[in-house]
Amino acid sequence: MAALQRAGVCSAALGAQRPSVARSSIISARSGPSQPRAVAPVPQHARNSSRAPRMAAAAAAAAEAPVLPYRVGHGFDLHRLAEGYKLIIGGVDIPHTKGCEAHSDGDVLLHTVTDAILGALCLPDIGQLFPDTDPKWKGASSDIFLKEAARLMDEAGYTLGNLDATIIAQKPKLSPHKENIRKNLCDMLHAHPSVINIKAKTHEKVDSLGEERSIGCHAVVMLIRKA
Repeated sequence: MAALQRAGVCSAALGAQRPSVARSSIISARSGPSQPRAVAPVPQHARNSSRAPRMAAAAAAAAEAPVLPYRVGHGFDLHRLAEGYKLIIGGVDIPHTKGCEAHSDGDVLLHTVTDAILGALCLPDIGQLFPDTDPKWKGASSDIFLKEAARLMDEAGYTLGNLDATIIAQKPKLSPHKENIRKNLCDMLHAHPSVINIKAKTHEKVDSLGEERSIGCHAVVMLIRKA
């Protein structure tokens, strides 16, 4: 009992000597003072359009956010497969009997990566910025969307740290095309091949993906604050 009492006295004494520091203060001390994040202006081609108010609202919210050294975003997309459409993945025309049913060219990978970058920046998603109700995007090449996301990333003061994407399709086999797909993404994002990874999986013949009725994709990106 005496030993426990002595231990309690020691703990109380140490607590009195050690100043209480809020966790937020520790984070601030490590990362430096919080500064408002650079605001990406609304792109010229977005002005006077239905997405301009959403971009302006997102930019205003971003102005109040702290500057973070890293940002992480996740993207997901899925398209029906149907005859009469081209199958384009990562800007590569893949020979197949079916293609993605979509308002644009239906590039499931580029849509996913675009959403992942926009998500990391806390901006509206691809469906809000490039709605399928706008005839302007009918049949549009999806590299337009990804390059716009990359521009917003650059203007916000970030660069791509790394990208990991998984394409889910029962058919066709994508292994022969992965390097061409990765090269295209490197060119669009001005990134080194070592930071872009493309994987392809089947869905073991389960649900619409496994029954060759659709194709899906997941992607995770990490953005790094530019020095």
